[in-house]
Amino acid sequence: MFDPAPVAMAVTRGPRHTLAYTNRVYREVFGDRPLGQPLAEAFADLREREYFDLFDRVLDTGEAVSVTAAPVRIASGPGEEDGRAREEDGERFFTFSLSALTPGHSDRHGDGEGRAAAPGQPPGDAGRRGVLVVAVDVTEQVRTTERARQQSEERRRALRRYESLAATGTRMMWVTAAKGGTIEPSPGWEEVTGQSWEEFRGDGWLDALHPHDRAPMLAAWRRALEEVPEQFEYVYRLRTVDGTYRHFDVKAVPVREGDTVVEWVGTCTDIEQQWREQRRRDLLAHAAAVLAEATQPRDALTALGEVIVPALADKCGIYLLPAPDGHVAPDGPITVERIATRTREGFPPELPGRREERLEAHSAFARAIRERRTIHATFTPQAIPPGTAPPATVSWLERAGAHSMVIVPIVIDGTLAAVVDAFACGDREPIGPSDVALMREFLEQAHEPLRHIAEFQRTRRVALALQHSLLTEPPQPQGLRITARYLPSPTAAEVGGDWYDSFVLPDGAPVMVIGDVAGHDIAAAVTMSKMRNMMRGLATDRQEPPGDIIRRLDRATQTLNPEEGTATCALARLEKTPTGGWQAHYSVAGHPPPLLIAPGGRTRFLDEAGSPLLGLPTCDDWRISAVEPLPAAGTLLLYTDGLVERPDEDIDQGLERLRRAAALLADEPLDVLCDTLLAEPAATGRDDICLIALRVPDAAA
Repeated sequence: MFDPAPVAMAVTRGPRHTLAYTNRVYREVFGDRPLGQPLAEAFADLREREYFDLFDRVLDTGEAVSVTAAPVRIASGPGEEDGRAREEDGERFFTFSLSALTPGHSDRHGDGEGRAAAPGQPPGDAGRRGVLVVAVDVTEQVRTTERARQQSEERRRALRRYESLAATGTRMMWVTAAKGGTIEPSPGWEEVTGQSWEEFRGDGWLDALHPHDRAPMLAAWRRALEEVPEQFEYVYRLRTVDGTYRHFDVKAVPVREGDTVVEWVGTCTDIEQQWREQRRRDLLAHAAAVLAEATQPRDALTALGEVIVPALADKCGIYLLPAPDGHVAPDGPITVERIATRTREGFPPELPGRREERLEAHSAFARAIRERRTIHATFTPQAIPPGTAPPATVSWLERAGAHSMVIVPIVIDGTLAAVVDAFACGDREPIGPSDVALMREFLEQAHEPLRHIAEFQRTRRVALALQHSLLTEPPQPQGLRITARYLPSPTAAEVGGDWYDSFVLPDGAPVMVIGDVAGHDIAAAVTMSKMRNMMRGLATDRQEPPGDIIRRLDRATQTLNPEEGTATCALARLEKTPTGGWQAHYSVAGHPPPLLIAPGGRTRFLDEAGSPLLGLPTCDDWRISAVEPLPAAGTLLLYTDGLVERPDEDIDQGLERLRRAAALLADEPLDVLCDTLLAEPAATGRDDICLIALRVPDAAA
């Protein structure tokens, strides 16, 4: 009767639970177990031995037992003569029931165990009774349920991660519907802007943007909603909880189900510091460009107005003192000559640029001239302080709604050469301390052009031609990233004695070189060009350690050009290691040590291969080399002393300052690392600066 049943069924008899019967499905699932053996022997491979106790309980009490989704692991099954496939050594799950069986007829097998008590009667002779087993394989259902549970847990964890990230104030997260409009609160946004969820939801977030940024941002966002790029990015100014505006970088990606966008997830990251640094670099570069084109001091000062407006202010004026030595009387009015004025587009025109202005003796403008100090002030358009500007300018300031100003004297070699004033008007943010510092920085950068602009122009063509011919673009071999920077001295001609080079040797090994010839003029540049070309020839002539190449360079230089003085250099040959990585085979002659920057910020100066500078007769043969493994994604930095030297401190302090700065930039892109390291020395230094940097490929890449 049980043979055609679609579930596994078996019968045991007696207190030893002798296996008396199994149906077809049972044999397919558990194997063809021998009849006439106790369960413990027939299922010797069953790992869950505790199930046998259930048979005793059923036989003793007569009550049925059910077990749901019980795990069963059978190492092997005897008697699989029919060859049916089974999951061996794997865990499966069964729901089964055990029921007391009391046969009402003679034993067909004739084993002498006789009849059992009728169903429902108290247990009699245990040998006359048995157990009926019904088992259903629910492995697939259990596994499906477990997969669903794991997916649910993964989603729950992802949600918790998202909520934790969204709760941070440094990176705000937000979610919008497929066609825009925020649909979830953002704790980070609320913390930074002070907007509540009711104010933030939908398009309410636009109210926190700077008025000038709302329309452009909304237009760009709507375009993204229509075109659905892989990533949307935008930079806008966001009003923070204290009422000031800061620049934030916005990134958003579409969330798709199949081909349908169901929502957008985005972040807002505070980049105010990076934005200011980039603006600083751009303004200094702009100032350098306009100064380079000026042929007279007045032209240079006029060109500076193009840098100040509109980047830092809405109006500026450039004034010269009539006395050539910048002398002014200790009291009484002061007369200055305004040689140029510039206003931002959209403001009312001012009086023509060149004119004389009479300043009252006790005005802020006169005080800035006499005291030779910067004056910075904020005020309301209705209460512009007296003496803030020359009389002819005050009425314009009132009409334009001026609310902040700065007056910066330009002193060159102890002489007051000029004065610059600048004003912020209307809905522009007030001129702040960082704006004042930046203005002073690029005005100070104009000192030398104003003093020696004629001399600069005479040497500019030759210097630029020499610079472009020698400081070539580095190669990018074998997945390596090499970049270089050169900043000429702000107090000398365009090219001095600092130089870098990079090329690939005949055996395929890339080489990086950096050096410094004494002097800051065309003569130093000529000497540098000779050494550079000689270094190339010696390095490609034969394959030898870097120390030997430098030794031959020193000997050749002293033999051929003994009058050309001393120089320093560092040479690094980049070699593949047997494991596929990279190492630097290097030597240093009187030069600052190379800096190795590992991912995460670990830094170390490579000082194992140092020797004296070039040009010393007693050091002809004292040149050594060393090998340093380069970590994956690490950076090797070679630089000249202009990057670390200051006249008022020991060189070790400059090296330590460089090491700390490089550690903070270790994981930044190579160009960002180089530009940031140059930013501060470029503004305050007085020496040429060269650097060349190598970025090793990431191990994963």
